[in-house]
Amino acid sequence: MRPFEILLVLVNLLTFVVVVVPLPRAVGYVAPIALLIAVAQVLVEGPRWQMAPAYALAGLLVLAGLLPHSAPTVVDGVKPHRLAVGLGIGLGALWLAASIALPLVLPVFRFPPPSGPYAIGTLTYHWVDAARREIFSANPTDRRELMVQIWYPAKGGTSSSRAAYVQDAGALSPALARLVHAPGFTFAHFQYVTTHAIPSAPVSDAAPSYPVLIFLEGLNGFRQMNTFQVEALVAQGYIVAAIDQPYAAASVVFPDGRQITGWSRDQMNPLIQQSLSPVKPAPVLNGQALMDGIIPYFAQDVSFTLDQLTSLNTADPSGVLTGRLDLHHVGTFGISLGAIVASEACRIERRLQACLMMDAAMPAAVVQAGLRQPSMWLTRDAATIRLERQRAGGWSEAEISQTLTTMRAVFAKSAPVDGYYVQVPGMFHLNFTDTPAFSPLAPQLGFAGPIKVERAHRIINAYTLAFFDRHLKGRPAARFDALAEYYPEVRFETRRPYAAGDEQPS
Repeated sequence: MRPFEILLVLVNLLTFVVVVVPLPRAVGYVAPIALLIAVAQVLVEGPRWQMAPAYALAGLLVLAGLLPHSAPTVVDGVKPHRLAVGLGIGLGALWLAASIALPLVLPVFRFPPPSGPYAIGTLTYHWVDAARREIFSANPTDRRELMVQIWYPAKGGTSSSRAAYVQDAGALSPALARLVHAPGFTFAHFQYVTTHAIPSAPVSDAAPSYPVLIFLEGLNGFRQMNTFQVEALVAQGYIVAAIDQPYAAASVVFPDGRQITGWSRDQMNPLIQQSLSPVKPAPVLNGQALMDGIIPYFAQDVSFTLDQLTSLNTADPSGVLTGRLDLHHVGTFGISLGAIVASEACRIERRLQACLMMDAAMPAAVVQAGLRQPSMWLTRDAATIRLERQRAGGWSEAEISQTLTTMRAVFAKSAPVDGYYVQVPGMFHLNFTDTPAFSPLAPQLGFAGPIKVERAHRIINAYTLAFFDRHLKGRPAARFDALAEYYPEVRFETRRPYAAGDEQPS
């Protein structure tokens, strides 16, 4: 909870006590203070629906303080309103409890400070691929458009204002709420969540340029959905570009106000499955048969983004990133659908030199060909996935088998390059994202596994950084062995053709 929210709840609690006791004189002083704090909270921190019971309670307690507190009339030895008073106190206590619980259950959460020598800057770009049709649109003249947010090592002071977690909370909230069958305003408070990034900050001069990573979101996700992981990488000297892929993302809002709401899982799944397990006849999208499914189309977004980053490195319109991207050392990572797309992008795109895939099946083309780049898979065991199914639903036996079997198949087939297969028991699918930070009840709701949320994120960040440091910065592979001491629960397998301290050939 934010400072004024905490203060309002405490004063409401105090006011409720003096009303119930009753202490009429104290009510006259305390109740107006609660109302003033409610007004200050709205003006300073901004209103949110989770605080509505606290706002209403502050007003009701002021009214209660204005009522006369004379002794009740006794008729035949009975106080006629005793039951009403008791009922009022009981309902007031329940209302007070709700005013405390709601902002705690859905807080304006914070990200832990990333460890690393760099501050974080961020910029967002709108790019149009004039050479490629938007196949999700029935209009053949529509072109593929992307929103891409870039985080980078920056110069920054503690007084600099921080960037919002999401830039279009009003559009994103209804899209996310639909996924959990909640009211559209459920996540509207995301507009108040901030990150450690500083908008348009100058790039740090500690290095002439920085390795580049491309992040790919999950189905019905959003480009900021792995901020915990992105910030950890940037603080250690990486530039990360996250792509919002229209129709796959929960919601994409363009600078002119146009909004594209993502397709549902039921709508998108046949197109994805065609890439994983092709069938005949192939699904058709706006008159075009997709023999290889939708994944190759999404993978072209990565190639287009690489082209745009090359142009940005030559002349950034913002004047910030020109010449600061090390495009000789580029990798990609993704979660769920993003991992599927990342694997296909690595299959077709030689500019990608390291590939990290989190918890997803691999496309048939990737299973058949393997990957030429060093690759890591972060996932969990079948027993943990079944536990997730028990608590949160989903994950049929066919999906479990497809996910684990195809990842292992690509891991085994991609020799002679380095490969790493990492399982974390107790981690649910959403543990690979920011989602567990949304509510302290995430584990009870099935949105996080038995593993502690903070530890899950530390494990992901540690192995992510060790992998990219090894293959984009040439750090020793022995760092993986050291991680086993800190995270003994992790099941780590490696296919390492080079000696631990050797540099890989370029």
